[in-house]
Amino acid sequence: MGESEQIKEFIIDNFLFGELNHFDENTNFFEKGILDSTGIIELVSFIEQTFNISIEDEELIVDNFSSLTHITKYLQSKAELKKS
Repeated sequence: MGESEQIKEFIIDNFLFGELNHFDENTNFFEKGILDSTGIIELVSFIEQTFNISIEDEELIVDNFSSLTHITKYLQSKAELKKS
């Protein structure tokens, strides 16, 4: 299972209680009310543990975590930095 699928499954299981509700790669979690301030902390914790990365305070911006597309791009950039 890829990164995006793992994150999507986590969000569906933990915030949508198993209901898909028209949820896709570009769904904005904040605009749709899927995530709030507590939810983002849970999501960040899940991402750090699952993908063995550390998310810095300055990286905790809406642009990095507002959708699956943005999270995937963020994780790709973290992976590229790790390679350097």
